[in-house]
Amino acid sequence: MTRPSGAGAVRGSCLRCGAPVLRQLVGRHAALSVTADAEPTTWAAAFALREPNRLDWCLRELSTGPDLRWTTSYPSPCPHSHVIDHRCPAGTPAGRRPEGTLW
Repeated sequence: MTRPSGAGAVRGSCLRCGAPVLRQLVGRHAALSVTADAEPTTWAAAFALREPNRLDWCLRELSTGPDLRWTTSYPSPCPHSHVIDHRCPAGTPAGRRPEGTLW
């Protein structure tokens, strides 16, 4: 699957809990479909929330809008804002949220 050159993250809402999220295919060859919290944070705060199945992403604001990129490795922190993979809050009902509901 390819994506248009310059395509970045799309702002939207989580289909399950309604939280604001960013969605993007990140990567050139084997792209990963990312749904991340839309609220930016620092590199250190995002790194602290990282888990084996929950990644943090470098968030760059381009002229075309937000763009998610793989987080750089150690040792130096990234100077850009970061976001973390989205997780619905505990207690969110399973399944897709019905259209028009606010819960």
